[in-house]
Amino acid sequence: MAHTPSIPPTPAEDAGWHRSRRAGAARRRLAVLGGLLAGALGLAACSSSGGTAQAASRQTTQRVPLVVYSAKNYMPGVGTAFTKKTGIPVELVNHSTGTLLAKIQAERSDPQWGLLWIDGAAACAALDQQGMLLRGFEPDTGQLTSLGKELVPADHSDVPTAVTIAGALVYNPKVLPDPPSSFSQLTEPQYRGKVGMNNPAISGPTYTFVAGLMNQLGGVGPGEAFFERLAANGLQVFSTNKVTLTALLQGRIAMAIVQNNAGIEFAEKYPQLKVVYPTAATLLPSVICIDSHAPKAEVAEAKEFADYVYSPAGQAVMKAVNPYGGWPIMQGVTPAPLLPALSSLPVQKIATRTWGAREASITQWFSEHVVNG
Repeated sequence: MAHTPSIPPTPAEDAGWHRSRRAGAARRRLAVLGGLLAGALGLAACSSSGGTAQAASRQTTQRVPLVVYSAKNYMPGVGTAFTKKTGIPVELVNHSTGTLLAKIQAERSDPQWGLLWIDGAAACAALDQQGMLLRGFEPDTGQLTSLGKELVPADHSDVPTAVTIAGALVYNPKVLPDPPSSFSQLTEPQYRGKVGMNNPAISGPTYTFVAGLMNQLGGVGPGEAFFERLAANGLQVFSTNKVTLTALLQGRIAMAIVQNNAGIEFAEKYPQLKVVYPTAATLLPSVICIDSHAPKAEVAEAKEFADYVYSPAGQAVMKAVNPYGGWPIMQGVTPAPLLPALSSLPVQKIATRTWGAREASITQWFSEHVVNG
């Protein structure tokens, strides 16, 4: 049976959750008041001097808050730079991907978000299939690489921003001198009790790893059978990258399956650790999605945000805040030195719409049969 430590939400996470509800209600009040104010100022402008008309013009361009749900660790820095450039206030709700997706579903009858920025195109594909995303938009600035163009969905319902790898293996060579070259080896007796990973119901990138492994093994059925064997072999399941990697550092596990950029950053801090890519790791796009039900003013601001992320200034901020945030998909942007050449890795891509539609059922099965089985 896999074991999951109890990890309560932090006070900051709880505060972010409730703050987002207040922000959602506030932004709607602002939108209504803004419309009334614009009308009143427009009437005043018709009967006043040029100086009063200029003041009215400044008031009508006042921005409503852009509510961003994000699991990206460089979002605070990008949000600050975006506000400084555009004057658009950003209300950030920072949670794990799984928590944000559950929050969006809980708010479905009254959406309180404007823009979602996460790692996991499959999750956004699932939201799109439920009619929750704005379609037909891609940023105007910047030039995508060939890989970036491949990641753009046919209905333009999300905006790819970078790629990472779901399912890198982090280990200590002194403890595990010969790590497995394939994930299928993890059920072998010599690895009993030594493997740790995140819970895909909490960690969105981990769902992509699970889906990718199922895809590699031939489908959901063979994939479920594999994870049942892995659980029987002593798999330990934690909440997120940080908790899983801390367990590795403490010697509670001998190898951690995590998102590659988290593993690289951790190994840079603790040089005794190494990162490898067993066959076949799964490509994990980071994506921006826009709420199709957000007020028009906020949708316009969300588009401006996506344009900014694609711009040279936005790309520079992302790289400065987190050099290992992923492989860039914009032409002319170089990856961080510690990132290996993407072409050298045993990487597969999965059908995001197919696996996105299966996410809820697979994560529920994983909770019942692996975490609590």
